[in-house]
Amino acid sequence: MIMEEKKAYAQREKVYMNGTLYPFIKVGMQKVNLTPTVEIVNGEKVLKPNAPVYIYDTGGPYTDPSIKTDPRQGIERIRKAWITDRRTNGQPVGQMACARAGIITPEMEYVSIRENMNAAELGIDTHITPEFVRQEIAEGRAVLPANINHPESEPMIIGRNFLVKINTNIGNSATTSSIEEEVDKAVWSCKWGGDTLMDLSTGNITHETREWIIRNCPVPVGTVPIYQALEKVDGKVEDLTWEIYRDTLIEQCEQGVDYFTIHAGIRLHNVHLADKRLCGIVSRGGSIMSKWCLIHNQESFLYEHFDDICDILAQYDVAVSLGDGLRPGCIADANDEAQFAELDTLGELVLRAWKKDVQAFIEGPGHVPLHKIQENMERQIKNCHNAPFYTLGPLVTDIAPGYDHITSAIGAAQIGWFGTAMLCYVTPKEHLALPDKEDVRNGVIAFKLAAHAADLAKQHPGAMVRDNALSKARYEFRWKDQFNLSLDPEKALEYWKQAEKLAEETKDDENEARDAKELKRLKKKIANKKYYAE
Repeated sequence: MIMEEKKAYAQREKVYMNGTLYPFIKVGMQKVNLTPTVEIVNGEKVLKPNAPVYIYDTGGPYTDPSIKTDPRQGIERIRKAWITDRRTNGQPVGQMACARAGIITPEMEYVSIRENMNAAELGIDTHITPEFVRQEIAEGRAVLPANINHPESEPMIIGRNFLVKINTNIGNSATTSSIEEEVDKAVWSCKWGGDTLMDLSTGNITHETREWIIRNCPVPVGTVPIYQALEKVDGKVEDLTWEIYRDTLIEQCEQGVDYFTIHAGIRLHNVHLADKRLCGIVSRGGSIMSKWCLIHNQESFLYEHFDDICDILAQYDVAVSLGDGLRPGCIADANDEAQFAELDTLGELVLRAWKKDVQAFIEGPGHVPLHKIQENMERQIKNCHNAPFYTLGPLVTDIAPGYDHITSAIGAAQIGWFGTAMLCYVTPKEHLALPDKEDVRNGVIAFKLAAHAADLAKQHPGAMVRDNALSKARYEFRWKDQFNLSLDPEKALEYWKQAEKLAEETKDDENEARDAKELKRLKKKIANKKYYAE
């Protein structure tokens, strides 16, 4: 998204920072080169330089104008050699296994460089070292999702002691969207700041769509495997089996999916708890597994075979996102017995995943009014042993269809401050329709705002650098710098141009009115002269 000189990104450039432990590492960032401050000293203009600002960049090669991309070829497999080297040296494949063995992988150093955003050059103290990254992963407090079959992805980390991340959802259906459109939306999401991507595609071309997305995606990709498993049995929930689900997992692991949402917390004995709700069970994955349990009157095969699932994931270093199948679908159902019963089960499953060296994080609500948000975070930390929390918003009110990217961003900022590690974005079309590119953009920006607000509240190292730089630029009327430092430079520039055009039109109108008045006066004067001449 580097643009021509005349546009908003004129003073942004893509730069790369090398590793120390692994010098071959190249971490891409956006560098904003600021214009100098103009001061008058002893009657003369003096230019005082402003330090550049480094911005976390999720755009991969798409924000580097020197790199040409072709979706048919995919993007560079930057981690391929790193994975090969681990195997050659007899090291564990997975990040958690390496971390527990005391090994700092190239992915871990990459993450530390990314998170710090050149803090050292700016004189900012930071605790985020490669060793700190390793420790957080080893203890299960952070997740570095990086399937060995998705070497195109740029390493990132999810944990409450790091920058708050955001996830975006895309996906076609049997009747809407195409492969090309979904790849375009995926790339679009990365450009605007999406840290991870969930592919929720359904229909006859699910596998092909996912393949194209993974090969062209520089961020981790997640899926909900039960969706594809259900398609294999023509949508008949009662026909689902462990064997069908297992084969689906392996298929997607082989493709390169980095994390799976698995609703293994649905238990036969807790399904009935949702009967008391205003909105029942709203999670699609939760509904599928609840129905299966009730039809067969037996425990979920996801819960029963969870150890087998972890054995598969460990082979590919795929993380598990433990799905909240009983999340509240309205604020009236928030923090109820069903939600917290499932949370207790997820805490058990986290420990089972860690025994297999599988990285795990916990999905959370949903719809929660402001006064009940903190309880969600506190119970999750306690019951799930400090595993990272990943929440959908939450939406703090249910009265704003068309504006749910705002209602959810309000809750997201608060729960991010309390410790949630990743926020699942919501678009303006939530509850209404599938999002298009503009909806994706609006959803991403709303949640990047929420995440950054949380980072400020958590006092993440260097979080205020960008705010301070923009504030100073605003005070000094350095317009280009304001645009370049903003979350959405294009929108900021567009509004500014509209205001400038309006001001210019107003000025023209005033000039025309003045000219008309003067013309009228002159005509009157001429008429009077003619009268007197007669």
